[in-house]
Amino acid sequence: MASQVLDFLVDPSTDGQRLDTFIAQAGDFVSRSACVKLIEAGLVTINGTAAQNKSERVMLGDRIRVVYDAPDNLQEGVLRPNPYIELDIRFEDEYLMVLSKQAGLVCHPSPGHVDDTLANALVSHCGYGHLGMLQGEDRPGIVHRLDMDTSGLMVAAKDDHTQKCLQDLIRLRTLDRRYVVLVQGYVSTDKGTIETGIARSTRNRLSMTVSDDPMAREAITTFRTLERFEAGSKDEGYSLLECHLYTGRTHQIRVHMRHIGHQVVGDQLYGKGSLQRNLGLNRQFLHSWHIRFSHPILGETIEMADWLPTDLVTTLQSIQGRSLGKTEAGEKIIPQLFTHDWIG
Repeated sequence: MASQVLDFLVDPSTDGQRLDTFIAQAGDFVSRSACVKLIEAGLVTINGTAAQNKSERVMLGDRIRVVYDAPDNLQEGVLRPNPYIELDIRFEDEYLMVLSKQAGLVCHPSPGHVDDTLANALVSHCGYGHLGMLQGEDRPGIVHRLDMDTSGLMVAAKDDHTQKCLQDLIRLRTLDRRYVVLVQGYVSTDKGTIETGIARSTRNRLSMTVSDDPMAREAITTFRTLERFEAGSKDEGYSLLECHLYTGRTHQIRVHMRHIGHQVVGDQLYGKGSLQRNLGLNRQFLHSWHIRFSHPILGETIEMADWLPTDLVTTLQSIQGRSLGKTEAGEKIIPQLFTHDWIG
């Protein structure tokens, strides 16, 4: 095992929390009991002094340090390559690649996922020394992430310079990312903007929430309604939307959809309702369908669209008889979701 050090600063949103709860949330450890063991082993310090009790309260401005053993596959900063994970690459050159991530694949190592991630597959495909490392040695090539059960297009970088340029495009909001999402209920407007703060939930460390806390991060999502479906006997109908991300916060679309009262169909964390109401889906109906950006090295425009995977096609087909019609945007976009031929 290789030792890893994590440093945290207690901010207003976590002032007064129990120490074990604070570490579990801040460090995203697999369980609070694992954090208790670290405290009991003397591996947690508060302002340079070893913590004495798991239940002591952290205070605003405290500096918390945790020393723990990282997984073997992170030793010396090298991930174990995994050649058995299929990469669906849509564009590739010596600088970057655009790929379509399958649902169920985690982007980088995390508790419970050590060597079965997209990062492990990228190492196998490119070699560890041929990927950008600016996101950390356990996230080679990663420019932006998709949730485990979100499918679709994402970008990976093969060197630090390209990775930084792509991250700059995201920060400047010129890397255009658009998602297709099916939500619960009838969305009456043809387009809209959701602009809020998003922060980690104080009730569930695995989830995020809309927040007006000063420490919350700005999140902006715009959407266009593509098609509406009438209500059934056991649901309130559905709406198919295209969402455009201007920021890239954790679970942003899922949190914003819940905020406006239209949870994503199949969302196990932020959604609600029975399996029937979720149209049989056990994962969120959320797909990164379109991406457009200027190649940071060559200057050419890279524009690609990605068709819906089979499970999402089947879900849409199951409610086609309830369609109330496509919007003008839907008439243009929806046909592209069912063809394998569209490349910009």
